Amino acid sequence: MGYLERNVDKRLQPELLEPDTCRIITARMQYLPPDTQPIEVLENSDLAYISRYALGRDYHKVLRRRLAKLAQSINVTLNQSTPPFQYRAFTDSAPVLEKALGEKSGLGWIGKHTLLLEKDAGSWFFLGEIYTNAPLPVDTPDHEDACGKCSACMTVCPTDAIVSPRRLDARRCISYLTIEHKGSIAEEFRKAMGNRVYGCDDCQLFCPWNRDAPTTTEADFAVRNGLDSSRLVDLFNLSESQFLALTEGSAIRRIGYPQWQRNLAIGLGNSQGGEEIVQALTRGLGRVNPMVDEHIHWALAQLASS
Repeated sequence: MGYLERNVDKRLQPELLEPDTCRIITARMQYLPPDTQPIEVLENSDLAYISRYALGRDYHKVLRRRLAKLAQSINVTLNQSTPPFQYRAFTDSAPVLEKALGEKSGLGWIGKHTLLLEKDAGSWFFLGEIYTNAPLPVDTPDHEDACGKCSACMTVCPTDAIVSPRRLDARRCISYLTIEHKGSIAEEFRKAMGNRVYGCDDCQLFCPWNRDAPTTTEADFAVRNGLDSSRLVDLFNLSESQFLALTEGSAIRRIGYPQWQRNLAIGLGNSQGGEEIVQALTRGLGRVNPMVDEHIHWALAQLASS
Protein backbone atom coordinates (compact mmCIF):
# COMPACT_ATOMS: atom_id res chain seq x y z
CA MET A 1 0.00 0.00 0.00
CA GLY A 2 2.83 2.33 -0.88
CA TYR A 3 0.35 4.67 -2.54
CA LEU A 4 -0.49 5.98 0.94
CA GLU A 5 2.98 7.50 1.11
CA ARG A 6 2.39 9.48 -2.04
CA ASN A 7 0.71 12.89 -2.15
CA VAL A 8 0.79 13.38 1.62
CA ASP A 9 0.73 17.14 1.03
CA LYS A 10 -2.54 16.84 -0.91
CA ARG A 11 -4.07 14.69 1.84
CA LEU A 12 -3.23 17.29 4.46
CA GLN A 13 -3.95 20.37 2.33
CA PRO A 14 -7.12 19.78 0.27
CA GLU A 15 -6.64 22.98 -1.71
CA LEU A 16 -3.57 21.39 -3.31
CA LEU A 17 -5.72 18.55 -4.62
CA GLU A 18 -8.54 20.79 -5.80
CA PRO A 19 -7.54 24.47 -6.15
CA ASP A 20 -9.55 27.03 -4.19
CA THR A 21 -11.15 24.43 -1.91
CA CYS A 22 -12.26 26.06 1.32
CA ARG A 23 -14.94 23.59 2.48
CA ILE A 24 -15.46 19.83 2.39
CA ILE A 25 -18.92 18.30 2.50
CA THR A 26 -18.82 14.74 3.86
CA ALA A 27 -21.50 12.11 3.44
CA ARG A 28 -22.11 8.49 4.35
CA MET A 29 -24.29 5.84 2.70
CA GLN A 30 -25.32 2.54 4.29
CA TYR A 31 -24.38 -0.51 2.22
CA LEU A 32 -25.18 -3.65 4.23
CA PRO A 33 -27.71 -5.70 2.23
CA PRO A 34 -30.46 -7.25 4.35
CA ASP A 35 -30.74 -11.00 4.97
CA THR A 36 -27.24 -12.00 3.84
CA GLN A 37 -26.56 -14.05 7.00
CA PRO A 38 -22.82 -13.30 7.22
CA ILE A 39 -22.15 -15.32 10.39
CA GLU A 40 -23.80 -18.41 8.93
CA VAL A 41 -21.69 -18.11 5.78
CA LEU A 42 -18.49 -17.73 7.79
CA GLU A 43 -19.35 -20.86 9.75
CA ASN A 44 -19.91 -22.93 6.61
CA SER A 45 -16.43 -23.70 5.29
CA ASP A 46 -17.76 -24.84 1.91
CA LEU A 47 -19.22 -21.40 1.15
CA ALA A 48 -17.29 -18.33 -0.01
CA TYR A 49 -17.37 -15.30 2.26
CA ILE A 50 -17.26 -12.03 0.33
CA SER A 51 -17.15 -8.73 2.17
CA ARG A 52 -20.69 -7.35 2.37
CA TYR A 53 -19.72 -4.10 0.66
CA ALA A 54 -18.85 -5.94 -2.55
CA LEU A 55 -22.02 -7.97 -3.02
CA GLY A 56 -23.72 -5.36 -5.22
CA ARG A 57 -22.77 -2.70 -7.73
CA ASP A 58 -19.37 -1.01 -7.49
CA TYR A 59 -19.84 1.69 -4.86
CA HIS A 60 -17.49 4.14 -6.59
CA LYS A 61 -19.98 4.65 -9.41
CA VAL A 62 -23.02 4.83 -7.15
CA LEU A 63 -21.61 7.34 -4.68
CA ARG A 64 -19.98 9.61 -7.23
CA ARG A 65 -23.28 9.89 -9.08
CA ARG A 66 -25.14 10.72 -5.87
CA LEU A 67 -22.54 13.24 -4.75
CA ALA A 68 -22.61 14.98 -8.13
CA LYS A 69 -26.39 15.35 -7.86
CA LEU A 70 -26.02 16.73 -4.35
CA ALA A 71 -23.46 19.27 -5.54
CA GLN A 72 -25.78 20.40 -8.32
CA SER A 73 -28.63 20.82 -5.84
CA ILE A 74 -26.44 22.92 -3.55
CA ASN A 75 -25.47 25.13 -6.45
CA VAL A 76 -29.13 25.65 -7.31
CA THR A 77 -29.80 26.66 -3.71
CA LEU A 78 -26.84 29.07 -3.81
CA ASN A 79 -27.81 30.40 -7.22
CA GLN A 80 -26.90 33.96 -6.31
CA SER A 81 -23.32 33.05 -7.19
CA THR A 82 -22.14 33.88 -10.70
CA PRO A 83 -20.36 31.86 -11.95
CA PRO A 84 -21.57 28.86 -9.89
CA PHE A 85 -19.37 27.53 -7.15
CA GLN A 86 -16.98 24.73 -8.09
CA TYR A 87 -17.35 21.17 -6.83
CA ARG A 88 -15.46 17.91 -7.13
CA ALA A 89 -16.72 14.63 -5.69
CA PHE A 90 -14.56 11.83 -4.28
CA THR A 91 -15.17 8.39 -2.83
CA ASP A 92 -12.11 6.27 -2.16
CA SER A 93 -10.67 7.60 -5.41
CA ALA A 94 -8.02 10.21 -4.58
CA PRO A 95 -5.58 11.21 -1.81
CA VAL A 96 -8.33 12.15 0.64
CA LEU A 97 -8.28 11.46 4.40
CA GLU A 98 -11.86 10.20 4.37
CA LYS A 99 -12.18 8.86 7.91
CA ALA A 100 -10.45 11.86 9.50
CA LEU A 101 -12.65 14.26 7.52
CA GLY A 102 -15.74 12.27 8.44
CA GLU A 103 -14.82 12.41 12.11
CA LYS A 104 -14.02 16.11 11.98
CA SER A 105 -17.32 16.90 10.26
CA GLY A 106 -19.36 14.98 12.83
CA LEU A 107 -20.25 11.77 10.99
CA GLY A 108 -18.91 9.65 13.85
CA TRP A 109 -15.73 8.65 15.64
CA ILE A 110 -12.88 6.41 14.53
CA GLY A 111 -13.30 3.11 16.33
CA LYS A 112 -10.61 0.78 17.60
CA HIS A 113 -10.91 -1.18 14.34
CA THR A 114 -9.87 2.06 12.53
CA LEU A 115 -13.28 2.42 10.83
CA LEU A 116 -15.63 5.34 11.30
CA LEU A 117 -18.41 4.49 13.77
CA GLU A 118 -21.71 6.11 14.67
CA LYS A 119 -24.09 4.98 17.40
CA ASP A 120 -27.15 4.63 15.15
CA ALA A 121 -25.47 3.89 11.82
CA GLY A 122 -22.76 1.54 13.07
CA SER A 123 -19.94 1.25 10.53
CA TRP A 124 -21.60 -0.43 7.55
CA PHE A 125 -21.41 2.66 5.36
CA PHE A 126 -19.38 4.16 2.55
CA LEU A 127 -17.87 7.64 2.80
CA GLY A 128 -17.85 10.34 0.16
CA GLU A 129 -16.65 13.93 -0.03
CA ILE A 130 -17.37 17.05 -2.04
CA TYR A 131 -14.55 19.58 -2.26
CA THR A 132 -15.88 23.06 -2.96
CA ASN A 133 -15.00 26.72 -2.93
CA ALA A 134 -18.45 27.60 -1.58
CA PRO A 135 -17.98 29.27 1.85
CA LEU A 136 -20.59 27.14 3.63
CA PRO A 137 -21.05 27.22 7.42
CA VAL A 138 -18.71 24.92 9.34
CA ASP A 139 -20.18 22.15 11.50
CA THR A 140 -18.91 21.41 14.98
CA PRO A 141 -18.47 17.67 15.61
CA ASP A 142 -20.30 16.37 18.66
CA HIS A 143 -19.57 12.64 18.52
CA GLU A 144 -17.80 11.18 21.53
CA ASP A 145 -15.54 8.15 21.35
CA ALA A 146 -17.99 5.50 22.52
CA CYS A 147 -15.79 2.42 22.15
CA GLY A 148 -15.05 2.56 25.86
CA LYS A 149 -13.31 -0.55 27.19
CA CYS A 150 -14.67 -2.78 24.42
CA SER A 151 -12.03 -4.61 22.39
CA ALA A 152 -14.25 -7.07 20.50
CA CYS A 153 -12.87 -6.05 17.10
CA MET A 154 -9.30 -6.61 18.25
CA THR A 155 -10.10 -9.96 19.85
CA VAL A 156 -11.96 -11.49 16.88
CA CYS A 157 -9.55 -10.39 14.14
CA PRO A 158 -8.47 -13.74 12.61
CA THR A 159 -4.89 -12.63 11.97
CA ASP A 160 -4.40 -10.19 14.90
CA ALA A 161 -4.08 -7.34 12.43
CA ILE A 162 -5.40 -4.72 14.90
CA VAL A 163 -2.20 -4.42 16.89
CA SER A 164 -3.51 -1.75 19.25
CA PRO A 165 -6.56 0.52 19.37
CA ARG A 166 -6.87 2.39 16.05
CA ARG A 167 -3.66 0.88 14.71
CA LEU A 168 -3.90 -1.69 11.95
CA ASP A 169 -1.04 -3.71 10.48
CA ALA A 170 -2.24 -3.99 6.88
CA ARG A 171 0.30 -6.71 6.18
CA ARG A 172 -1.74 -9.01 8.43
CA CYS A 173 -5.21 -7.81 7.40
CA ILE A 174 -7.27 -10.28 5.35
CA SER A 175 -8.87 -7.44 3.41
CA TYR A 176 -5.43 -6.29 2.35
CA LEU A 177 -4.19 -9.81 1.63
CA THR A 178 -7.16 -10.82 -0.51
CA ILE A 179 -7.63 -7.53 -2.38
CA GLU A 180 -4.50 -5.37 -2.42
CA HIS A 181 -1.76 -7.99 -2.20
CA LYS A 182 -0.85 -9.33 -5.63
CA GLY A 183 1.59 -12.16 -4.92
CA SER A 184 1.81 -15.25 -2.77
CA ILE A 185 0.07 -15.08 0.61
CA ALA A 186 2.29 -16.13 3.49
CA GLU A 187 1.42 -19.57 4.84
CA GLU A 188 1.09 -18.22 8.38
CA PHE A 189 -2.13 -16.44 7.34
CA ARG A 190 -3.76 -19.07 5.13
CA LYS A 191 -5.49 -21.15 7.79
CA ALA A 192 -6.73 -18.01 9.54
CA MET A 193 -8.28 -16.76 6.29
CA GLY A 194 -10.80 -19.59 6.42
CA ASN A 195 -13.35 -19.08 3.65
CA ARG A 196 -12.82 -15.31 3.33
CA VAL A 197 -12.04 -14.91 -0.38
CA TYR A 198 -12.65 -11.18 -0.86
CA GLY A 199 -12.20 -8.90 2.10
CA CYS A 200 -13.09 -9.54 5.73
CA ASP A 201 -15.83 -8.10 7.95
CA ASP A 202 -15.10 -9.74 11.31
CA CYS A 203 -14.23 -6.51 13.09
CA GLN A 204 -17.58 -5.08 12.02
CA LEU A 205 -19.65 -8.22 12.51
CA PHE A 206 -18.74 -8.43 16.19
CA CYS A 207 -18.82 -4.71 17.00
CA PRO A 208 -21.62 -3.99 19.52
CA TRP A 209 -22.53 -0.78 17.69
CA ASN A 210 -23.40 -2.84 14.62
CA ARG A 211 -25.96 -5.06 16.36
CA ASP A 212 -28.82 -2.83 15.26
CA ALA A 213 -27.13 -1.00 12.39
CA PRO A 214 -29.51 -0.25 9.51
CA THR A 215 -29.35 -2.18 6.26
CA THR A 216 -29.38 -0.50 2.87
CA THR A 217 -32.43 0.25 0.76
CA GLU A 218 -30.28 1.15 -2.26
CA ALA A 219 -31.14 -1.20 -5.13
CA ASP A 220 -27.60 -0.95 -6.53
CA PHE A 221 -26.25 -2.52 -3.32
CA ALA A 222 -28.57 -5.54 -3.46
CA VAL A 223 -26.85 -8.93 -3.75
CA ARG A 224 -25.95 -9.92 -7.31
CA ASN A 225 -25.56 -13.41 -8.72
CA GLY A 226 -25.95 -15.14 -5.36
CA LEU A 227 -22.51 -14.03 -4.21
CA ASP A 228 -23.63 -13.81 -0.60
CA SER A 229 -23.59 -17.61 -0.25
CA SER A 230 -21.92 -19.19 -3.28
CA ARG A 231 -20.03 -22.47 -2.98
CA LEU A 232 -16.25 -22.10 -3.08
CA VAL A 233 -15.86 -24.92 -5.57
CA ASP A 234 -18.41 -23.42 -7.97
CA LEU A 235 -16.56 -20.10 -7.99
CA PHE A 236 -13.19 -21.82 -8.37
CA ASN A 237 -14.42 -23.75 -11.41
CA LEU A 238 -15.25 -20.55 -13.30
CA SER A 239 -13.14 -19.73 -16.34
CA GLU A 240 -11.68 -16.24 -16.62
CA SER A 241 -14.43 -15.17 -19.05
CA GLN A 242 -17.06 -16.50 -16.63
CA PHE A 243 -15.40 -14.65 -13.75
CA LEU A 244 -15.50 -11.41 -15.73
CA ALA A 245 -19.17 -11.94 -16.58
CA LEU A 246 -20.02 -12.73 -12.95
CA THR A 247 -18.28 -9.62 -11.62
CA GLU A 248 -19.31 -7.11 -14.29
CA GLY A 249 -20.06 -3.80 -12.57
CA SER A 250 -18.71 -5.15 -9.27
CA ALA A 251 -15.79 -4.01 -7.12
CA ILE A 252 -14.62 -7.64 -7.05
CA ARG A 253 -13.40 -7.47 -10.63
CA ARG A 254 -10.54 -5.17 -9.62
CA ILE A 255 -8.53 -8.04 -8.11
CA GLY A 256 -8.39 -9.94 -11.41
CA TYR A 257 -8.68 -13.64 -12.12
CA PRO A 258 -5.31 -14.82 -10.71
CA GLN A 259 -5.95 -13.32 -7.26
CA TRP A 260 -9.50 -14.65 -7.35
CA GLN A 261 -8.21 -18.17 -8.02
CA ARG A 262 -5.50 -17.79 -5.36
CA ASN A 263 -8.01 -16.74 -2.71
CA LEU A 264 -10.46 -19.49 -3.62
CA ALA A 265 -7.71 -22.11 -3.53
CA ILE A 266 -6.94 -21.12 0.06
CA GLY A 267 -10.64 -21.26 0.90
CA LEU A 268 -10.91 -24.76 -0.58
CA GLY A 269 -7.87 -25.85 1.41
CA ASN A 270 -9.76 -24.80 4.55
CA SER A 271 -13.01 -26.46 3.49
CA GLN A 272 -14.59 -29.82 4.36
CA GLY A 273 -12.87 -31.31 1.34
CA GLY A 274 -14.15 -34.29 -0.58
CA GLU A 275 -13.64 -35.77 -4.02
CA GLU A 276 -15.38 -32.91 -5.88
CA ILE A 277 -13.07 -30.34 -4.34
CA VAL A 278 -9.89 -32.38 -4.80
CA GLN A 279 -10.75 -32.92 -8.46
CA ALA A 280 -11.51 -29.21 -8.97
CA LEU A 281 -8.19 -28.20 -7.42
CA THR A 282 -6.30 -30.75 -9.48
CA ARG A 283 -7.92 -29.51 -12.69
CA GLY A 284 -6.96 -25.97 -11.71
CA LEU A 285 -3.23 -26.75 -11.76
CA GLY A 286 -1.62 -25.02 -14.73
CA ARG A 287 -4.76 -23.02 -15.53
CA VAL A 288 -3.47 -19.62 -14.44
CA ASN A 289 0.15 -19.23 -13.31
CA PRO A 290 2.75 -20.66 -10.89
CA MET A 291 1.63 -18.35 -8.07
CA VAL A 292 -1.88 -19.81 -8.17
CA ASP A 293 -0.48 -23.33 -8.50
CA GLU A 294 1.49 -22.81 -5.29
CA HIS A 295 -1.73 -22.16 -3.39
CA ILE A 296 -3.50 -25.09 -5.05
CA HIS A 297 -0.70 -27.42 -3.96
CA TRP A 298 -1.00 -26.03 -0.42
CA ALA A 299 -4.76 -26.61 -0.48
CA LEU A 300 -4.37 -30.20 -1.68
CA ALA A 301 -1.80 -30.85 1.05
CA GLN A 302 -4.14 -29.43 3.68
CA LEU A 303 -7.01 -31.61 2.56
CA ALA A 304 -4.78 -34.68 2.41
CA SER A 305 -3.64 -34.15 5.99
CA SER A 306 -7.06 -33.45 7.47
